[in-house]
Amino acid sequence: MRGLGLLLFSLILPLECFAGEVKKLPQPDKSSELMQLIDNRQSARSYSSKDISEQTLSDLLWASFGINKKGTRTIPTAKNEQNLKVFVVYQNSIWAYDAAANSLIKVSDEEISRYIAKQDFVKNAPVNLIYAGSDQINSPFHAGAAAQNVYLYATSKGLNTIVRGYIDKDELKDKLRLNRDEFVIMNQVIGYPES
Repeated sequence: MRGLGLLLFSLILPLECFAGEVKKLPQPDKSSELMQLIDNRQSARSYSSKDISEQTLSDLLWASFGINKKGTRTIPTAKNEQNLKVFVVYQNSIWAYDAAANSLIKVSDEEISRYIAKQDFVKNAPVNLIYAGSDQINSPFHAGAAAQNVYLYATSKGLNTIVRGYIDKDELKDKLRLNRDEFVIMNQVIGYPES
């Protein structure tokens, strides 16, 4: 019993050492459009099969990893690596996003839904983004920043979205024709809410 008491004391003591003054902060000011988007951002698992327009697709891809008016990316990248790749599964084809040309380059017409639609709600969504990179440490952070931009854009347009890791990354690496040093990070589903 004494040993248990010492163990509990040793676990609680570090918390007591860091306990200090508590400063109450003002409530967040959610009056700006950005703060409202952040407040309303959510992950959704319900999608309509309604198509997304090419303009909407262009906008969400630009938000994810486009080139802004300063000539830099719409997201921060560690060491300015800019090594993120964004692929789009759209209209039964796989496309690579080319931000510099603001265009899609067809990778394949192969049906790959079995590698990304391991959850039923994914099957209806008209757009799936697949993020890939070559830096095991920084590329996942880049993908997270891109996905958050897509979340905010989707929220602004009344679209549902969710990020997912439950995909067959090894098969997707092959289907996306990634280089040996590149890997699939995650998938982001985008579509209109189911009615």
